[in-house]
Amino acid sequence: MHLTECPRDAMQGLTRFIPTADKIRYLNALLTVGFDVLDFGSFVSPKAMPQMRDTAEVLAGLNWASSATKLLAIVANVRGAEQAVSYEPIRYLGFPLSVSETFQQRNTNKSIAEAMTDIAAMHSMSQQADKELVVYLSMGFGNPYGDPYSPALMLDFTARLTDFGIKHIVPSDTIGTATPDAIEALFNELSDAFPHHKFGAHLHALPGEAPAKIRAAVDAGVSRLEGAIGGLGGCPMAADSLTGNLPTEVILDTLGAMGIATNINPERFAEAVQLSRALLLVS
Repeated sequence: MHLTECPRDAMQGLTRFIPTADKIRYLNALLTVGFDVLDFGSFVSPKAMPQMRDTAEVLAGLNWASSATKLLAIVANVRGAEQAVSYEPIRYLGFPLSVSETFQQRNTNKSIAEAMTDIAAMHSMSQQADKELVVYLSMGFGNPYGDPYSPALMLDFTARLTDFGIKHIVPSDTIGTATPDAIEALFNELSDAFPHHKFGAHLHALPGEAPAKIRAAVDAGVSRLEGAIGGLGGCPMAADSLTGNLPTEVILDTLGAMGIATNINPERFAEAVQLSRALLLVS
């Protein structure tokens, strides 16, 4: 199982600015753990995401060359992608494409149609820079706005992305409302319709819900799971403030109970957990 750790998602919602030196210290610790991908920062408007305004400075301090972990940066438009592809250490660009028109406007200030045009440009840009575009299908299990949603809609969006040549597609439960049955059903449908694609899952959960959601995704053939130490982060539009990312600790425990191997170094992971508590959870 491939694991993506999302400290960017964990940090971006914190009201207290995490000093750049602390971010660098924490991310460098995560780079020794054995994660496949590290979602470390984002190139978005500082007004929209002030916590991430130092992403370029953070990147300059990372020991990426001595780590097998690949770096991913989130972008919200072509301008952000132009910034991201200019940095050698970044391997993946992540873009949030919503299947909800309302959320796409709220999240990137663009329509779905405009976002699709951006995706085509960003995919081409990434290829030219020898990088890859990861598209997150946000609101992938429904939305709170009354916008149309169905598994068939998810298949349609996926087909459009595969037509562009996008290989990395990650359905995302943005508000944490998906049930294990819904998770397993959607990924089974996607796997049946696109048998040559390997899908990732970015899920959110209330405390206690994560193990069942993880098992459902794995049983449906998901090959990459995303989480954050301590379950920090999550969507600010979530109906419940307790809804956060899948806790990486729970992901590892659940995979272990299922007999599924990862590349995680337990000692380095324990050190990273302690550092997360010291640097991110202080008042």
